Parts: sequence; C-alpha cells; structure tokens
Amino acid sequence: MARRRGAVFAAAALGCVISALLSLCLGAAALSPAQLWRAALSGPNDTAGYIFWFSRLPRTCAGLFSGAALSCAGCVMQAVLGNKLASPSVVGVNAGAGLGVTLCCAAGLLSGWAVAGASFAGALAAAGGVVLLARRTGASRTTVILSGVALNSILNALRDAVTLLSPEAAMLSGEFRVGGFSAVTSTRLFPAAALIALALAAVMTLGNDLDVLALGEETAASLGMRVRRKRAVFLLLAALLAGAAVSFSGLLGFVGLLVPHMARRFVGAQSRFALPLSALMGAGFVTLCDLAARLLFAPYELPVGILMAVLGGPFFLTLLFREKGGHRNA
Repeated sequence: MARRRGAVFAAAALGCVISALLSLCLGAAALSPAQLWRAALSGPNDTAGYIFWFSRLPRTCAGLFSGAALSCAGCVMQAVLGNKLASPSVVGVNAGAGLGVTLCCAAGLLSGWAVAGASFAGALAAAGGVVLLARRTGASRTTVILSGVALNSILNALRDAVTLLSPEAAMLSGEFRVGGFSAVTSTRLFPAAALIALALAAVMTLGNDLDVLALGEETAASLGMRVRRKRAVFLLLAALLAGAAVSFSGLLGFVGLLVPHMARRFVGAQSRFALPLSALMGAGFVTLCDLAARLLFAPYELPVGILMAVLGGPFFLTLLFREKGGHRNA
C-alpha cells in the first residue's frame, strides 16, 4: 500500500508539473521551452518575455493555487459535515465569497488584500451559516446540503443585485461569475496565494484531528477532542482556502467535489494522504482544464468555469443517486 501511495503521489506531482509547463507554453501564441527559459532569465524585454511574465505565469499560478485551495477546502468540508456531497460551490461558500468580492468592489476597495479579505469574510459567513443550521435544527446530512444549495441561490441573487445597482461592482466581468483566469494579475493573485499557502500548511498539519472529527461528535468527544473548537478551526481554514481562491479565480464550481473523491479512490480516506493528494490533483486538474478551455475553441476562449460545470454537474448527480438521495447517511 505504501508503494502504491508513493507511485500515486509521484504521478500526481508529475502531472501537475506537466500541466503547468503546457499552460506556460501553449496559447494564442505558442512559446517553446527555450523561449520560456530565456524569458524567465531576461525578464519582459521582448514579446515572449511580456507574454510569459504578464500573461502565462500569473495565469498558470492562478490555476495551480485555486485548484489546490478549492480541492482541500472540499476535502475538509466533506469531513466536517460528514457528507460526500459537500463542497464550497455546492453549500454556498463560493457564493458567499463572491458576494464579499462584489461588495468590496462596490465600496471602491480594489487592492489585492482588500479583495482577498472580503472574499474570505463572505466565505466564512456562508460556511458558518450552514454549520449553524445543521447544529440548531438537527437536520439530516442531505437536508444540510439542500439548505446550502438554497443559500447558494440567495447569495448569488444578492450579488447580482449589488452588481446591477452599483457601477463600481459592475467592473466584475462575466468571467468572474462563471470562473476564469484570463484577467488575473500578479497584484490580485499574490496576496491571495500567500493566504492559500498558509492555510494549506495549517490544514496539512491537522490531518489526524480531521480524521477524528470525521468519526462523529460523540466519538470525537469521547477521545478527548474539543469538538466545537476544532470544527471552528477547520471551518475557518476551509473558508480561507475557498475565499482566497474565489478572489482571483471567480466562482469555479465542483472542483472541491470532484477532486477529493478521486484522491480518496487512490489513497483512502485518511486525511494525511487525501489532503496533499487532493492539493496536487486539484492544482493539475484546474490548470489542465484551463488549458483545454483556451485551446478547444481557438481563437475563441471559453471560461474554465463553464468546462468545470459541464464536468461537475453529471458527477454531482451520479453521487446523489449513488447515495439514494442521501438517505443512507441521513
């Protein structure tokens, strides 16, 4: 089993590197590896250097960071809520982050740190609302997910209302609403990437606690865990990951649902293996999907969020019917 896990991690890391290299090389103007190397060393001194530093590099880094963040956020939320259907896009966390970004833009606060902070606050509020509903009502796991879907619709409606009423918020492009990286800049990316790196490091060190929490409240409490405090910590970290990613990637859907399931198929449910593999697979998967969205309809470019929805929607329905509407876990 250890040998198999090592091979899986090596393949995931290699796939992530290959996806990143392809993303740097391919596009409307193809760059050879030699051109990439010269551009990386010499800076934006010519056309290839300008493309590399101001377009391809921020876009590739955005795909890697958002994929890793959303995948790990989904993995954490599935364990905390005890439901395989949970993910930031399904239960309204991404929508809360999107509303936070919209309000931030409406207030005229457009710096990278302000947008990342507003996105995190919105994601945390949405995630807290879902967990609070589950605790106060004693709702079944399926009811919690359906409540999250309803919250998702409400938050999206509020975001659209703010966009219509505020000219500043209208600066948000249509690509933000569906998710994409064509407008990503280093100024907007790097503050959020720093938050993602810190949150990922924290999540990886708490994998054993996440496994204990996933056993259920009573079992975790009997093992000496302060359940409410740990749940709040994981909720904070999941919201930070999802919110920071949404601040520059837009409302990418289903990444946090698809990737954790794929990771657990290869290495099992233990968080110390599932979390890092989810990060690697998510980073490579989103970057590769963004590359496909760029090339499939060239010279036109499809926002990667549309491709994610096409892939994620059927997967969500498959999980829903496999669990017989969630009654197995209710």
